[in-house]
Amino acid sequence: MKKIILLAVAFVFTLGVFAQQKVDDVVKFNVEAHDFGKIKNNVPVSYVFEIKNISDKPIVVENSWASCGCTTPEKIVDPIMPGATAKLKVDYNAAAVAPFHKDVFVKIAGIETPKTVQISGEVLTAEAYDAFQKEKGEKSKTKN
Repeated sequence: MKKIILLAVAFVFTLGVFAQQKVDDVVKFNVEAHDFGKIKNNVPVSYVFEIKNISDKPIVVENSWASCGCTTPEKIVDPIMPGATAKLKVDYNAAAVAPFHKDVFVKIAGIETPKTVQISGEVLTAEAYDAFQKEKGEKSKTKN
């Protein structure tokens, strides 16, 4: 008898897990990853992710945060109405010379798992960036 009750309780909890909404059921991002390419050291860059509410109810972005302090997403304060789009601006400070890949997390109210989007690129020293730009310019001139 105890086994049957335990099995019934486990079944009820399993149904609850399957009934939970997933973030991709309520929002759609214009892209899930943005590559800045090669950028100059100490010259911050930004990208704006667009978040569209694809549900039939308003949604609230509870929080947005990044995997490190070098990446800063702006907070979305207003609810996103059904069919509407909100903009999530993400800034990267480009302080460290190196390739980077950073995660940005977006927590939607009522959904346990946050949505993850990424930014990436490569930060070059000022000299290396200038050489890259010069080489890139020379290549475009030879193509024309």
